[in-house]
Amino acid sequence: MRNVTVTLDDETARWARLEAARRDVSVSSLIRHLLMEEMGGQVAFEGAMNRYLARPAAQLSGGRKYPSRDELHERADIR
Repeated sequence: MRNVTVTLDDETARWARLEAARRDVSVSSLIRHLLMEEMGGQVAFEGAMNRYLARPAAQLSGGRKYPSRDELHERADIR
């Protein structure tokens, strides 16, 4: 493991000390846990995105021709 120095503003440091005490761990352990949790979430998201993008493309129109831009934006002539 590596030692890292982190600078926190007073309010954040106070919260970290209180949260660490509430969990009965050190501030260092709390920060390590929070960072690992964030890293795990990011890794899980990237894995899910890669699995999604690896799927074959699906045709959303059910085989019918997609409307043109002009057809989608036709407006009745109001006079």
